[in-house]
Amino acid sequence: MPCTGRVRLGPPRPGILAVMERPAELGEFLRTRRARLQPSAVGLTSYGARRVPGLRREELAQLAGVSVAYYTRLEQGQSQNASDDVLDAIARALQLSDDETTHLRNLARPTRRQRRTPGRPETARPATRQLIEAIDGIAAVVMDRRSDVLAWNDLGHQLLAGHYEADSPYSAETRPNLTRMLFLDPHTRELYARWDEEAKRSVASLRLIAGRHPNDLHLAELIGELSMKSSEFTELWSRHPVVNCTFGTKQFQHPAVGRLELSFEVAQLPDDSAHRILMYSAQPGTPSDAALRLLPAGRHEVDSSPRRP
Repeated sequence: MPCTGRVRLGPPRPGILAVMERPAELGEFLRTRRARLQPSAVGLTSYGARRVPGLRREELAQLAGVSVAYYTRLEQGQSQNASDDVLDAIARALQLSDDETTHLRNLARPTRRQRRTPGRPETARPATRQLIEAIDGIAAVVMDRRSDVLAWNDLGHQLLAGHYEADSPYSAETRPNLTRMLFLDPHTRELYARWDEEAKRSVASLRLIAGRHPNDLHLAELIGELSMKSSEFTELWSRHPVVNCTFGTKQFQHPAVGRLELSFEVAQLPDDSAHRILMYSAQPGTPSDAALRLLPAGRHEVDSSPRRP
């Protein structure tokens, strides 16, 4: 879906689950979405003082056409066999987006509990690297589902991480992670002219991916690290935003070429790797187009010493 910068957030919730526990995550998601809706917005009359914002459980159950007891068990993680019809009814009552409805189904789907073990380091296919290196005038980055950078072309490197070594994606020990950079790397923070919007989009995408892959050890470690080191990440994560950003426009303030307005597209590779290609381009003939083409000749005017991925 397009990324407009308007990511729907729920109210902040206390605490954070760095390691994804499916029943608890489902309850947390449902509570944030209940809190986002006022009775008047769904045609209900509010009676009495409310201890918490939004709809009460009994009001949501009434709108969804399920019993209060059943909905309560679902929200408390005591029922993991909800039918698609019930989940769709709850999604409609909560006015969920398509991405949020998909996320609800992922969280509610029973999964076989697996031991989290590190997998083999991922690499981009040689043909994929050849493809992005052959693209002219477009900054391209190959990422895995966790947003680890597996490969980039010259423009992609210079646009997003010129202060990293050009070969850093090709080793699991040195490869950058775009989400970690966004929250923990001061150079990346300065790169995005609208950092707050980019941060919301990044967390919303990470939430969706975490819902699909609850047994991903490296993903859980990334979420845990960001939760410990970034209060901004923790606050956004607690609001449980969910959106799949696949195209849109971003504003950059690049240290070498200045302001750029670039369109982006995310292409999923047609295999089971979950690898994606993130591509940035500029409208032909614009100042941003000229600036983007200057990047291979430019260098960031910042410390270029090796950094943590």
